[in-house]
Amino acid sequence: MKTTATAAATATTAATTAGTTTPHAPAADRRRSLLRRHRDFRLLFTGEVAGKYGSSVTGLALPLIAVGTLHAGAFEVSALPAATWLPWLLIGLPVGAWVDRMRRRTVMLVSAAVQLLCYLSIPVAAAMGLLSYPQLLLVALCAGAGAVFFQTAYTAYLPTLVDETDRAEGNAKLHGSASAAQIVGLGSGGALAQLFGPVNSLLANTVTFLISLGSTAAIKQREPVKEPTERPKRALLGEVRQGLRLVTRDPWLRPFMMHGALANLFLTAYQSILVVFLIKQAGLPESALGTLIGAASIGGVLGATLARRVGTAIGTARAMLFFLLGLPSLVLLIPLTTDGAGVLCFLVGGLAVSGGVVAGNVLRATFTQRYTPAELLGRISASGAFLNYGTIPLGALLGGGLADVLGLVPAMWLTCAGVPLAALALWFSPLRRYRDLPTDLTMPTAA
Repeated sequence: MKTTATAAATATTAATTAGTTTPHAPAADRRRSLLRRHRDFRLLFTGEVAGKYGSSVTGLALPLIAVGTLHAGAFEVSALPAATWLPWLLIGLPVGAWVDRMRRRTVMLVSAAVQLLCYLSIPVAAAMGLLSYPQLLLVALCAGAGAVFFQTAYTAYLPTLVDETDRAEGNAKLHGSASAAQIVGLGSGGALAQLFGPVNSLLANTVTFLISLGSTAAIKQREPVKEPTERPKRALLGEVRQGLRLVTRDPWLRPFMMHGALANLFLTAYQSILVVFLIKQAGLPESALGTLIGAASIGGVLGATLARRVGTAIGTARAMLFFLLGLPSLVLLIPLTTDGAGVLCFLVGGLAVSGGVVAGNVLRATFTQRYTPAELLGRISASGAFLNYGTIPLGALLGGGLADVLGLVPAMWLTCAGVPLAALALWFSPLRRYRDLPTDLTMPTAA
């Protein structure tokens, strides 16, 4: 699922722990928060949170511009998130290898600058009377490519910045605060669009990308110069093929991969037409959209908090089915959303699906790290992320296509129904015959 990038990010971090130069801090100093005692980590943290907030705001602003300013249809609106996620499918696998051959801080700086210029071009073009839908599509594609490089580089950069004993705290702070920033971004995106207009809200939002760029540039610690890599391309392609074979043939990894790919397909399909549905069908004002979507996203925070507790209480395998099949079934309330009290249908459905998805991802990431041998973790995580992310642009186009052919309401019903149905890939797997997920490759697949 979309948030399954956490597992891949963790694998990248674990695979790049060599070469850390940060000295051990005194034991007494370690009682202080990493943010308080580590200047460079504080800058990395600030840049990442600002970037996540900015990306969240623009993710809402682009559809609003398409609908309100350029009068785009449902399919055209759905093509915008498809273009944003398409780079993960096109360059997601090789970017990891490329980043390992370059200085990650430099990659982050260039990526942040690219995203800043992309989003800045929209209000500039609008002021000149030149804004068009093709430009929105191109901006989404280029900014999405920049996000692939930035996300991959920053995840691998952390181990070179902080001491090994601080990495757990560092990862927790980065991922937790970035998720909160995304929720706040969704909540304030509609308000910015209402206050400044959808186009000018991007101009105001460029401040966040400037903060990200400036914070990353201010980091003092420098990475060592990398020696040119002489590994032949054939070796890289061989490792990619091996990872894909392992993911698609293992009786435990395969159903998780199938579920992630199908769930992302339908999640993105209904989310790609959600803004149009809430405005045109449910009759909700644009200014309320960010607040509502942000409120529904709080379910993800709750899911992350409860995942391990529920897994301990009822078993990790059973918890996976509860979070990924049981809770997401409430997504079927979303097509019933109307103005007034009918907004509760969206809030309950959104809270349930976001909470279930994030909780399932937490349990799955832990399972993958324990189940997979360390020497295979990077390839398996990257292959799984590639297959999962590959369905996201397809899902966005699917949602828009169904809306154009069948109408918004039937499209919402079909795409929302696909979310819990995707979990049947887990139901018809070894998962339902066990209380807990396995911890190594030697566990049998039959009860």
